[in-house]
Amino acid sequence: MQTQRTFIDDLRYRYKHGGMHIRLIFINVIVFAAISATFIFGHLAKEDDATEYILLQIFGLQTEPLAFVTHPWALLTSMFAHFSIIHILLNMVFLYFAGKHFEQIFGDKRLLATYILGGIAGGLLEFVARLLFPALNDVVVIGASGSIMAIFIAIAFYQPNLKVRLFGLVEIKLIWIAVAFIVLDVIKLSSDDGVAHFAHFGGAIIGALSVQNIHSKTNIVTVFQGITRSLGSLFTGNKRPKLTIVRGEKIRKMTDEEYNQNAKERQKETDRILDKISKSGYDSLNKKEKDFLFNQSKK
Repeated sequence: MQTQRTFIDDLRYRYKHGGMHIRLIFINVIVFAAISATFIFGHLAKEDDATEYILLQIFGLQTEPLAFVTHPWALLTSMFAHFSIIHILLNMVFLYFAGKHFEQIFGDKRLLATYILGGIAGGLLEFVARLLFPALNDVVVIGASGSIMAIFIAIAFYQPNLKVRLFGLVEIKLIWIAVAFIVLDVIKLSSDDGVAHFAHFGGAIIGALSVQNIHSKTNIVTVFQGITRSLGSLFTGNKRPKLTIVRGEKIRKMTDEEYNQNAKERQKETDRILDKISKSGYDSLNKKEKDFLFNQSKK
């Protein structure tokens, strides 16, 4: 007899098996739910101002110099926080489609690294802009827009000729959508619309740089991943084991030469498949190529 899976079971399954873009959406939604619940209880206690102040201290990236320096954690927390339903809805829809495509090409670990690095760069550029341009008022930066812009621009620059259908009607190259977003941000720089446009630019810069010399050790996202792995090893003390060769029942470690040759062959095949995606789209891959790309994304 089969037991029916509950809604909670379904959510757990989607979080575990849906990919990094789904996990990021879950985290953003959970944080939004916690923020919303706090606002509700604050309102019921007639402490709206105090509640907003506390939440901004935790999640808001302050661009006033002293507040920025004394709240360094906000560089990270702000990229997972939203204070309005429209804001999170638009960002999560964008993250779903851009993140899904990004993950199919580059893998889940690179998606997470690009998201975080894009958010940090966006926050830093917004802060620096306030120092350089006196006409700009100090703001509190909240939201995943810089992170998502990094992901979207990375795809657009890596596959500029990829065509998408807007609203199911108009077919347009992805690069032109990216250009439109950037131009719109430039036009609105001087407007007091409450949008952190320089944070968008920071994310866009990371996105563009992330696909330059992508297989080089000096690639900006690759360097960031190396730094985070190094920091992680300080606490875990673990080193990534080399691959093993399995032949029948015999298992042995690869030599350095075999490891490097194997990595080179896998990279060559990955480049070939990515080039095919760039020219003909992901749907042009056969099952073997899709499986290979999926397995590579998990490493």
